Amino acid sequence: MLLIIENTLRKFIRPCATIIKKSKFCTTADESHGHLKKGLVLGVYEGEGKEVILTPGAKKFNEQLGGKLEELIKEAGPEIQKGKARVFNNIEQSYWSIAVVGLGHPKSGYNEMECIDEGRENVRVAAAVGAKKLTKQGCQCICLDGMDHPEQAAEGSALAVWRYQENRNKKKWRIVPSLELFDQGGPADGWQRGLFKADSQNLVRRLCDTPANQMTPLHFAQETVNELCPCGIKVEVHDKDWIETKKMHAFLTVARGSCAPPLFMEINYCGGPPDQQPIMLIGKGVTFDSGGLCLKACKHMSRHRADMAGAAVVIASIKAASALSLPINIRGLVPLCENMPSGMAMKVGDVIMGLNGKSIQIQSTDNEGRLCLADAIVYGQQTYKPRLIIDVTTETKGVTAALGSAAAGVFTNSHTLWKEMQKAGAITGDRAWLLPLWKYYTKNVTGARSVDVLNKGLGKGDPCLGAAFIQEFINCIDWIHMDINGVGMLTHDKVYPYMKRGRMSGRPTRTLIQLLYQLACPQEGAKSDK
Repeated sequence: MLLIIENTLRKFIRPCATIIKKSKFCTTADESHGHLKKGLVLGVYEGEGKEVILTPGAKKFNEQLGGKLEELIKEAGPEIQKGKARVFNNIEQSYWSIAVVGLGHPKSGYNEMECIDEGRENVRVAAAVGAKKLTKQGCQCICLDGMDHPEQAAEGSALAVWRYQENRNKKKWRIVPSLELFDQGGPADGWQRGLFKADSQNLVRRLCDTPANQMTPLHFAQETVNELCPCGIKVEVHDKDWIETKKMHAFLTVARGSCAPPLFMEINYCGGPPDQQPIMLIGKGVTFDSGGLCLKACKHMSRHRADMAGAAVVIASIKAASALSLPINIRGLVPLCENMPSGMAMKVGDVIMGLNGKSIQIQSTDNEGRLCLADAIVYGQQTYKPRLIIDVTTETKGVTAALGSAAAGVFTNSHTLWKEMQKAGAITGDRAWLLPLWKYYTKNVTGARSVDVLNKGLGKGDPCLGAAFIQEFINCIDWIHMDINGVGMLTHDKVYPYMKRGRMSGRPTRTLIQLLYQLACPQEGAKSDK
């Protein structure tokens, strides 16, 4: 059976950009919110001594108050440090509370040693801190100063106020405030872009945080249809019979341990000319990974409900590409299944055949993701002839041990693409780090005498061995492999104030969206260059 969901009836489908609420501008005279508690976030830079350097938006507001805001900042104590906030109440009747946030040095920019644009990240952090402060004050509508980087202000605030509470009694839901741009007297394109990116990351956070019994392969496919089809994006959902006809035996081997039937999704976004070669995004869609017969430790098993984070990132990135009207063609492939132990489950030592004819020996049933990706990659190359393949997967614990949650591990056969990825990570603050794709690792996954490829490989270096395995299924084509195990699951630290500790992160969605933006609009991307 083949289910094809597409925009056959134009009158029922609107462009994605029209579905998302347009940005409003907050002004002190705005009465549209009636009795709602309104808050305002304004920025201030570090100055010398007691000097107060206000952002343009804060300066404009201060002038409306006759200099009262600047006086209060000076009188309230020492300067407001970077990433900190000071809240003032009852100084202007239109706003219940006003949070003044520290932005650090006014000339902060790209830090080559840290591989991050500190100016943008400071705004992201400040907006998050201010929005959280005002949320605690009970504000239901928060207006934010663009702070010279409205896109990053939108990202930080929208990520900070979002909550996962779908399984709570609705009477106990906490209010998530609406966000608006404080009147800048100019276009709000950057603000809207930031909201699109943050909304996409929040979509990934919601999908990943949903319990596995509520996010089976079928549920995930339905969520994809619900999110993408209203944007005019074509989604095809294939069942097990179709998968069998395509001879995706590696994928089916992973899926057979579970009672939940596997599905295979094809997603088609056409933003460029029909003859333009597409960029292919492939996401690992294991909706729950128990490890199979190589069972994971029970203590931390629940976090592997997010083993489909790669698939969720792909879905959200394609949605954002549509919202941003990127002039490129994208094909998304998502193999969906569960990895469970049972009498039908794959066993250690089994030998299966990949779609490209290479034999694969199962050394570990917990290395199932690369088996799913292998068949999807081969099918995608044969069907769509892409110009670039990007696969996103929660692949190995080794990348977490090496990089923690600081950066996603990236492997690529193109130095040019790596520089674009590095630049995207610097702009979004969600960094990536290049890991080696050497022949040393290839020999360790192809060194067996009786089979072509080992699904674990010999020796140490799990992330590199995983990438070397997938490379065996890549033809002569540009390719990026993203191992997001360290960044794409639970947030464990407080380094990022716009992420909630103990909840799923949704990373690196914004980095992938930024990369697509740079590839689609190289001239525009050059303006953001370091």
